[in-house]
Amino acid sequence: MQIEMWTFDRVRPYENNPRINDDAVDSVAASIREFEFSQPIVVDADSVIIVGHTRLKAAKKLGLERVPVVVASHLTPDQVRAYRIADNKTAELAEWDYDLLPIEIDALKEANYDLGLLGFDSEELAKIMGNGIEEGLTNPDDVPLPPDEAI
Repeated sequence: MQIEMWTFDRVRPYENNPRINDDAVDSVAASIREFEFSQPIVVDADSVIIVGHTRLKAAKKLGLERVPVVVASHLTPDQVRAYRIADNKTAELAEWDYDLLPIEIDALKEANYDLGLLGFDSEELAKIMGNGIEEGLTNPDDVPLPPDEAI
């Protein structure tokens, strides 16, 4: 696999990309800013993106001039179409181990690492870390207390 650095004008988004990814761009941009570009964009022989549409949008948002690209010229058109879908769908099939995830996040918290870079919102982090927030409940301070009848 050969990684090349391309300018944006060489990379062509797939016009029928079935993923709606605009809500993920800020998180991916933050990830690229923190960890750099660790996963290249994959394009077909015609320079059309197979995987990496969100990474491309994030790179543009960050003002980068070039992005790492791998050309998958060995894939047939049907394989390209299938890979485009499979790459996104297979990521959805994995699940979190909620016994281990809080340990990993807590270690990052203890190191004063920016947990916002993980992609979880504050409510999700609170639930993962067991801070007593349950779905459907609001801030306990907003709940009126019953009158004390023992006085």
